[in-house]
Amino acid sequence: MVITILIILIAILSFFLLHPRYGKRPSGERLALIQKSPQYKNGKFENINPTPELAEGYGYFDVISDFLFKKVDRKVPTDIIPSIKTNLLELDINEDVLVWFGHSSYFIQLEGKRFLIDPVFSGNASPIIGTTKAFKGTDIYTADDLPEIDYLLITHDHYDHLDYTTIMELKPKIKKIVCPLGVGSHFEFWKFPTENIIEKDWYEKVALDQNITLYTTPSRHFSGRSIKRCNTLWTSFVLETKDFKMYLGGDSGYDTHFAEIGAKYGPFDIALIDNGQYNPAWKYIHNLPEDVIKAMKDLNTKRVFPVHSSKFSLSLHPWDEPLIKITELNAASQNPIPLVTPMIGELVELKNEKQEFKQWWKGVR
Repeated sequence: MVITILIILIAILSFFLLHPRYGKRPSGERLALIQKSPQYKNGKFENINPTPELAEGYGYFDVISDFLFKKVDRKVPTDIIPSIKTNLLELDINEDVLVWFGHSSYFIQLEGKRFLIDPVFSGNASPIIGTTKAFKGTDIYTADDLPEIDYLLITHDHYDHLDYTTIMELKPKIKKIVCPLGVGSHFEFWKFPTENIIEKDWYEKVALDQNITLYTTPSRHFSGRSIKRCNTLWTSFVLETKDFKMYLGGDSGYDTHFAEIGAKYGPFDIALIDNGQYNPAWKYIHNLPEDVIKAMKDLNTKRVFPVHSSKFSLSLHPWDEPLIKITELNAASQNPIPLVTPMIGELVELKNEKQEFKQWWKGVR
């Protein structure tokens, strides 16, 4: 009986650990390329400045204890999150627009090209299915709702940004993938053609065509889909045409890179900045709301789209706090910058600086 139980437990454990959702560590030519990167030191990728996993005064036991036992108002919505389902299949390819899917997933049409960034449509932001569920009403899109994608952009390989189920469902529609160093190993393991995977270090240029250029730029974060961390790189992107510039921020804590990117590539017409799932304990890897205010000024942008919220509960703060705080702090700052705060699925007109948005989260319980 004991042996039977052990065999069953080993089989279950093997199923989880060997499941393809975990991807594959870089090896061979990919690992050799990684080892040449200025960001790769002492066997792992590092940020521009020292970045502890936890801020001073916090320990892992304290953080875990807070999640399990601390009585905080970790409010999650009981109402269905409001949304608008724009028909992406019928969009005019000549329209320059953005559609947000919640958290850090979004679709862009620009200069006749279609981009998809960090898509998560499975309703789950964890390697263990059912443990980090999307809020009710936030998963209104599926792979079937998307047209062919010219470029899939992946900022890093965490599960709330690189979702195996979603990627495999989208596989027939993805033409090219642009990702940071090492992340291509996952896609290769998932049988994507190697020639369709574009892996880049920070500060590299990808000329998409004569009208549009993509740059890979730093962020302050970490990576990893298993116990080993930082064996793949994390990034942000700059998407540029002759008359329009976007900053596509991945997960990031505040640091000098925002000012460096602003000086090198700005000013920007719109910037998407990480604002959500934060905590003082991990302020170095996720912006606090006051950090977003500093980052938007550093980037020198005309409009700001705060993302990384409104779909999953990955921290202790109430679900709507990121949008409430950034709205209040921005209004109280010197020279407030217009915020782009659409509902999930609402069409954002990229070149319409006067487009207004409702504070849709008000009244959602």
